[in-house]
Amino acid sequence: MRQGQNQLKPVLPRQKAIAVTETDAALNLGQKTMIEDVLSSRDRIQGIQGTAGAGKTTALAQIRTAAETQGYQIEGFAPTSRAAKQLEQAGVHSGTLQSFLVRSQESDQQHRKLFFIDESSLASTNQVRDFLRRLGPEDRVLLVGDTRQHQAIEAGRPFQQLQEAGMKTAKLDQIVRQKDPLLKSEVEMLAKGQITTAIESLKSRGRVNEIADPKERVRAIARNYVSAPERTLIVSPDNKSRQALNEAVRRELKTNDLLGIADHKFRVLVARQDMTGAERAWARRYEAGDVVRFLRGSKSAGIEAGSYGKVMSVDAAKNLLTVEKPNGNHVTYDPKRLSGVTVYQAVEREFSAGERIQFTAPQKQLGIANREMGTIENIAHDGNISLILEDGRKIEFSGTAHSHFDHGYAVTSHSAQGLTANRVLINADTTVHPELLNARFAYVSVSRARLDAEIYTNNAEGLASRLSADLGKSSALEFSQSVGISAPKDLGIGQSI
Repeated sequence: MRQGQNQLKPVLPRQKAIAVTETDAALNLGQKTMIEDVLSSRDRIQGIQGTAGAGKTTALAQIRTAAETQGYQIEGFAPTSRAAKQLEQAGVHSGTLQSFLVRSQESDQQHRKLFFIDESSLASTNQVRDFLRRLGPEDRVLLVGDTRQHQAIEAGRPFQQLQEAGMKTAKLDQIVRQKDPLLKSEVEMLAKGQITTAIESLKSRGRVNEIADPKERVRAIARNYVSAPERTLIVSPDNKSRQALNEAVRRELKTNDLLGIADHKFRVLVARQDMTGAERAWARRYEAGDVVRFLRGSKSAGIEAGSYGKVMSVDAAKNLLTVEKPNGNHVTYDPKRLSGVTVYQAVEREFSAGERIQFTAPQKQLGIANREMGTIENIAHDGNISLILEDGRKIEFSGTAHSHFDHGYAVTSHSAQGLTANRVLINADTTVHPELLNARFAYVSVSRARLDAEIYTNNAEGLASRLSADLGKSSALEFSQSVGISAPKDLGIGQSI
């Protein structure tokens, strides 16, 4: 990274960059300064530290336009398909970071390129290292993220480490999302790490509710959601409580005749989010009945890229898995030798017309990003589902053939990152693991709201103390070790970056 500092001509001299920002009266001072800093930089690798809701997409669109006028080809990537799709809103042709890394390594030396890497805090050390190694001599990369939001589930925190190592980073911290001035002030406090002050402010406005009994708390959140479901989002720290909240909301909607009468059962795949990428290399972390999706496949094992297999048996001593392929054949392999897999559990869910759902994996043939949401219009007898997406598009898909969807009333805070809602209801249970309920959870959850955020907790007095914990220096590896799970060492960021 340091070797690329002060090595290239700026995209635009400072005065010309200022002239570009002055043509758009809608830009605020923070956006203008950030755009000018990026365009006038001589560094190959730059960062944008952007506070949640600070108008990042608008600013990136201006950078894209200016760079294109100077002959740069613009391409965007992100660790998730949803973040990549949001980057498209800035007019940047985008895909997932993983899709770039599996491409042929032949580089186009004829064109200068400017790469945007959005949600960089969610990228792992290995992903960022491998990406930077592929840059051409005249290429630039702009790492965009927020170190106070969630970091990669995989090992490492490269975006934060690069900033600490001296990567020049433009700031974007003038919030435009929150329309309520008090809520905006509270989000600003959370962005600065002033957790106790923010929580006390929310308490003073009656936005923190204490309900000790978890079942009663879930029911209260569900009733609140159903009272005004339009553009309302529930955020919870873990998948168990997320599922309980989804079920409670669904019951409440049924009770109030807000969903169709008929229930339709579908077998859906729910990702095992308790497994990091490193843990997927160890057979003992799998369970019989798990469904494995092989993103890359293996010719030697006879496994096709994109195919699925059901875990039939686990040999922990030899680190071997036996899976059943869709054609009924069984394959035994060492998971350490087959990377690029996603692990799911198959569960049965009921859905009705009027149901809000979220996709749990990208569906390229439908033009759907991971975690994209929609409302069911109709479910046919053959299992075909008619859906209205949140952006207004209407699609149809087979609920039998496409198993990557779930109820979408409640999400985890990791899944909430990148979402926006008018109202956010937050389940803050202080009994969960500190890795799940901390300063990042508070900041991400509250900052999703435009108009109102309301917290439900079992312990209002101790809430601020629990949320003040910042585990930013712990990696997925350390979390795994803390709960008794061993995993390979993080390779770390070396001078090669």
